[in-house]
Amino acid sequence: MSHHLVGYHKHKYSNQCLYQINPVLSCPFHDSHLCSIMRICKLGYIKKVTSFTDRSGEPGDEGREIVVIDCRANAKGQREEDALLENGSQSNESDDISTDQSPEPPAPLKETSFSIGLQVVLPFLLAGFGTVAAGMVLDIVQHWTVFTEVTEVFILVPALLGLKGNLEMTLASRLSTAANIGQMDSAKDMWKMIVGNLALIQVQATVVGFLASIAAVIFGWIPEGNFRLGHAILLCASSVATAFIASLILGIIMIGVIIASRKVGINPDNVATPIAASLGDLITLSLLAGISTGLYKELEFNDYANPLVCAVFVALTPLWVLIARRIPSTREVLYSGWEPVIIAMAISSVGGLILDKTVSNPNFAGMAVFTPVINGVGGNLVAVQASRISTYLHMNGIPMGDPDPNPRKCPTPCTSFFGSNVNSRSARVLFLLVAPGHLVFLYTINSMQGGHTTLTSIFIAFYMAAALLQVLILLYLADWMVHWMWSRGMNPDNFSIPYLTALGDLLGTGFLALCFHVLWLIGDRDTDVGD
Repeated sequence: MSHHLVGYHKHKYSNQCLYQINPVLSCPFHDSHLCSIMRICKLGYIKKVTSFTDRSGEPGDEGREIVVIDCRANAKGQREEDALLENGSQSNESDDISTDQSPEPPAPLKETSFSIGLQVVLPFLLAGFGTVAAGMVLDIVQHWTVFTEVTEVFILVPALLGLKGNLEMTLASRLSTAANIGQMDSAKDMWKMIVGNLALIQVQATVVGFLASIAAVIFGWIPEGNFRLGHAILLCASSVATAFIASLILGIIMIGVIIASRKVGINPDNVATPIAASLGDLITLSLLAGISTGLYKELEFNDYANPLVCAVFVALTPLWVLIARRIPSTREVLYSGWEPVIIAMAISSVGGLILDKTVSNPNFAGMAVFTPVINGVGGNLVAVQASRISTYLHMNGIPMGDPDPNPRKCPTPCTSFFGSNVNSRSARVLFLLVAPGHLVFLYTINSMQGGHTTLTSIFIAFYMAAALLQVLILLYLADWMVHWMWSRGMNPDNFSIPYLTALGDLLGTGFLALCFHVLWLIGDRDTDVGD
């Protein structure tokens, strides 16, 4: 005999949901509605489950069991619980007449250091070569007219390249967690998740692209004291169009990667975020260079082209909002997921200001080719770690936001990197990938005769020190930040990766600029640093 959920009712004045469960002889033991409840329990939205038998005596009510679930009082968690319950209820309306049930959530994959490294290394190298290609593109386009005449475009580079961390990697982490805990097992649930998340990232991309252009205008105007309306509208149109198109392309790629990885038995957390980055930088930078160049040429002949581009993409935003609001799983993110995205964009824009002021100096033009590489590698590795820790907490941790009976103290570098748990193991694996990975990427750049910098031993030493220090800081911050957000009731999938990748952009650009200035001061210049 199995149990079949026939409905639930939330008490008007309490935090209890009453679930009526009938014995059903014809359906499988693991009813999909019950699986939905158990998945919510895993996510930490339910604190207590009790049951009793209803002997009301009504015909057909024999053996009916009432399950009382004591829910969290936290308002944010309550809204997310309602969305998940609604999603589960909508996706299983035909269970009474259908024998096709959703499978149980898969068990966590057992991973050793070798298996983690084996799964991560290929996507990591693929992502790295993508950042190398992006660096080669930036090295070329930095001499284009639009980049020399409207230097504020450089400020847009880290902010827009950071969208892969703010949007695509967050999308990948969110969907990876959903796939690992069984929320994408049925086709109906999967398509709801896909449509809602694509609409969500289009809204976020449009808003972030618009705000990034405002930041670029402000950061470019304050030091120089010169404001040109035509250039400001050009930055807005280029930023919004690039963010929208790049996010749509990368979002579709991410969804395909996650679905395919689950089908072949690979943990999506290990492969989804690096693959997002492998194409993200190249696609975004190519789109920004092409769109900004085309719109800059239009400035001379048509004053209405740039405002029209802005208006079209902004006018589409309400449509994406309506679609995202209809899907319960993305409705809460639509309302509460703006803070990390906007703050991360501001952090990346500061990195863009550093890039603008450094690359504009002809002595440091060689920095351009390395910036996407060092930023991309750091962002890719910390996104993998943050996604893995988030999935681990969703599957094994105490309910999100609940007080921990054994509160976790602020981690030290020793506990983060030399602990015995799986997260420390993955941190060691990811950190060990930094040095060989960057050596491969530097050799590739040198072989393709990219950049303006000769790879001397002293330059490589300074570059590797900057890259190792960047990733060391990021992995430590990931361990602290994800657990801290979880203890505060904030879903790390939506909040941690934007902050971490933005900090990666800022640290990478800052350390790299510092390297070039120090090398210039100690005499490693002329043929080695600069044009």
